[in-house]
Amino acid sequence: MTAPKKKLYIKTYGCQMNVYDSTRMADVLAPIGFEAVDSPNGADMVILNTCHIREKAEEKVYSDLGRMRNHKRDKEKAGDGKMLIAVGGCVGQAEGAEIMRQAPYVDIVLGPQSYHKLPDMVQMAYRDGGGVVDLSFPELDKFDNLPAPSAATGRSAFLAVQEGCDKFCTFCVVPYTRGAEYSRRADDVLSEAKALVAAGVMELTLLGQNVNAYHGVGPDGKDWSLARLISALAKIHGLERIRYTTSHPRDMSDDLIALHGYEKKLMPYLNLPVQAGSSNILKRMNRKHTAEEYLSIIERVRAVRPDIALSSDFIVGFPGETDADFNATMALVETVGFAQAFSFKYSQRPGTPAADHAAQVDEDVKQTRLELLQGLLNRQQAAFNRRTVGKRVQVLFDKPGRFEGQLIGKTEYLQSVHVKNAAHLMGQLVDIDITDANNASLTGVLPEQGSDVPQTYIPDHKTTPSEERLHGV
Repeated sequence: MTAPKKKLYIKTYGCQMNVYDSTRMADVLAPIGFEAVDSPNGADMVILNTCHIREKAEEKVYSDLGRMRNHKRDKEKAGDGKMLIAVGGCVGQAEGAEIMRQAPYVDIVLGPQSYHKLPDMVQMAYRDGGGVVDLSFPELDKFDNLPAPSAATGRSAFLAVQEGCDKFCTFCVVPYTRGAEYSRRADDVLSEAKALVAAGVMELTLLGQNVNAYHGVGPDGKDWSLARLISALAKIHGLERIRYTTSHPRDMSDDLIALHGYEKKLMPYLNLPVQAGSSNILKRMNRKHTAEEYLSIIERVRAVRPDIALSSDFIVGFPGETDADFNATMALVETVGFAQAFSFKYSQRPGTPAADHAAQVDEDVKQTRLELLQGLLNRQQAAFNRRTVGKRVQVLFDKPGRFEGQLIGKTEYLQSVHVKNAAHLMGQLVDIDITDANNASLTGVLPEQGSDVPQTYIPDHKTTPSEERLHGV
């Protein structure tokens, strides 16, 4: 008689890399009898796969740990066996000893480079009653120690190709929690991609902390660039879309920019974080590029792919940021015109150089600046989406909507599209006529449900200058 599966609940915080890591943790634990579930209620193991980047990251983890402790007590009181609680990811890496001190009911703490060791750590936790910690950066490639990916459950999947960071931005903990930049061998990436495509995946998003710094060894023994890797992936039959994130301006190589102009499977969407529009602040951040250099990259990308949708990340209120510095950020946003963006108030991350800077910006000033920036970015995103109305776009449907028969998919430009009476199109790449738009998503119909055939969609990134500037804030 087959033993019942143990229930595994994983809560994922933060970036797409953590989403990928959580999937691989489930793959690692499957051979020892764990099966992923959607709730911690009655789970045999809970993993909090944490992120250390955002504000109050540790507080959120400890709050969730308190809730997991209650689930653990309930399970044990009911005589239903032991629940293991594990903290992984970047908070685990940075705060391992403190987690065990403040939350001694946690059984396992591990960093993002150690999760291939989870089966052994689970056995140790059962044997010794918890207290298992592994925050090492092993010399062996962790990807060599992972099983083949589990069967895909959708048409889109993440694929990690690069990890770690050597840039040492003064606000960021990633080099300390993820380690130095490392690129997977091209053959290994291609093998994993082929397995995912064989399981039904049509769209791959290549992941890395600095994904365009990829320099993995190719089958010819030479280092391959990200552009060369994408070109090889594009030859896989059945793979229709390729994306990559997150990039650094310093690593936007000539061949990668050129690839956007001719590789049809490389989607016209680029997330290229700039963080600030002031070269003074960029220097304080140790970003290793100026605002002018960033704008030059954007011009070159648009020269080869005029319809590309651009996304970026911004930090407001970085130590020493003046009104003039912030206004420079607003001006850069107006110049570029973003389809999407992520923006945050600067928060001090212990152990980073910027955390000890004397010229910290008042919280009220940061909040005012954030609201102004987000207002402009939201209007740009809404305008980008509105310009899609009346156009025909290709949509890959990958999940059901809220209403019966409704599906949700993504355009080439990573916009969400809702379409009614489309249940028969799940998992397909379909031409859709866009009929309505808001800040967050689009609404469309099948061409046969519409009227005239729309024109091919080419977004206009031009924006109207804003009058929103800071005057003595």
